[in-house]
Amino acid sequence: MQIHLLDLSIFVLYMIAMIGVGIYFMRKNKSNEDYFVGGRNMSAGHIGLSVVATDVGGGFSIGLGGLGFVMGLSGSWMLFSGLIGAWLSVVFLIPKIYPIAKKHQFLTFPETLNFHYNKKVALVAGIISLIGYIGFTSSQILAGAKLASATFPNFTIKEAALLMGVIAVVYTVIGGIKAVIYTDTIQWMILMVGLCFIGIPIAYFKIGGWDVIQQSLPAEFLSFTNVSWLTLFNWLITIVPIWFVGMTLYQRIYACRDEKTAKKAWKIAGLFEWPVMAFMGVILGMFARVAFNQGMFTGIGYAPGSEMDAELGLPLLLTTVLPIGFIGLMMSAYFSAIMSTADSCLMAASGNFMTDILGYFKGEGKYNQVRLSQFVTLIIGALAIVLATMMQNVLDLMLYSYAFMVSGLLVPVLGALICKKPSSKAALIAMILGGGTTLILILSKIELPFSLDANFFGILIATISFIVVQNYSNYKQKTWQN
Repeated sequence: MQIHLLDLSIFVLYMIAMIGVGIYFMRKNKSNEDYFVGGRNMSAGHIGLSVVATDVGGGFSIGLGGLGFVMGLSGSWMLFSGLIGAWLSVVFLIPKIYPIAKKHQFLTFPETLNFHYNKKVALVAGIISLIGYIGFTSSQILAGAKLASATFPNFTIKEAALLMGVIAVVYTVIGGIKAVIYTDTIQWMILMVGLCFIGIPIAYFKIGGWDVIQQSLPAEFLSFTNVSWLTLFNWLITIVPIWFVGMTLYQRIYACRDEKTAKKAWKIAGLFEWPVMAFMGVILGMFARVAFNQGMFTGIGYAPGSEMDAELGLPLLLTTVLPIGFIGLMMSAYFSAIMSTADSCLMAASGNFMTDILGYFKGEGKYNQVRLSQFVTLIIGALAIVLATMMQNVLDLMLYSYAFMVSGLLVPVLGALICKKPSSKAALIAMILGGGTTLILILSKIELPFSLDANFFGILIATISFIVVQNYSNYKQKTWQN
């Protein structure tokens, strides 16, 4: 399968345009406040679209396509947890976090923990967030690589990962958060238009319409109950909490011009996650399954009944059914979604290193400069590209990264929101034991009871340790006062 010169030209022009946005905003970055939180004057529309573009992005788009391919409409429930997380944040998180962040000019999520606890807690939180977002950036680069290798057969997945990674890293390094947010808005609009008016309608008619879909798919694919309660629970405990600990999300809260803007942006983001993006992703995955069953992929090496990576179904469908010109537009749309998440995660990881880790050891002053921030972003981006070339499954890599951050950071955040005088020692122990437990369980690949995610046990250990140490600290304080 050869890509037409017109499609390739559209794709290349799009990539050049994204780098152009980065160059435009490079001149506007005068300080780390400009680079990391956009001068704190962004609108709800830009922030809301940027949030959903970052959270759903290409990784979840490709991952949702894979879920639609293997389970049908029930795969959409994954992003329902995103809607819950966004709206819970509107009620519980933003009202408490935004006023403090505005007053103290926070740049990162761990600075909030520093305010409620101490610098050591913020340092450990910065390390956990940095590791998690390097993994998450890698998952997006891998998603782009899968899409590129399916679209451009001359590229291997590793070669495509290098190409995608370099482009995303370059415009993020030079442009900072404003380049990220504005490119997110552009990218999300391209993806929505591409899916609504190009991808879904053309694919629907090419595979034969509703009657063929019903005949080609098992009945459970058209049901919302083709998923176990355990799977739903694992999605909920992994995805909902990320709205309370995600550095990319805190950066956007800080970048809003006021608290009302932040709340409005999060409401917009929640609705775009579910039902809008959730159903678009799984529906295209289902269409890909129909095309596969009909033998439409036989000419490119995937005959009906053969083994195929479910996450390749969606890009193979688009490159098979779309006419010349539209392939370039649709591929640009999906690469848009992928890079909109990769750039945000890269900015988050860079902010963690600069403010929470380097800032802890070196302090402010000469280290708090845009050029050093750009260099750090470049190095972290390179590490993410290397990791992407070593992994295979996009959704697994994303959920592992989420799980590690959530199990290490959720309990201290809840402690800060609930407790009047949260213990720094309790937060520190909870982060180390919670994140460490999840990481060990993931790396050791131990079969866990009831098929629960490692994340569940990490959160459980973190919660128990926090409660024990917090109560002990309260007891000591009362004893000392008496």
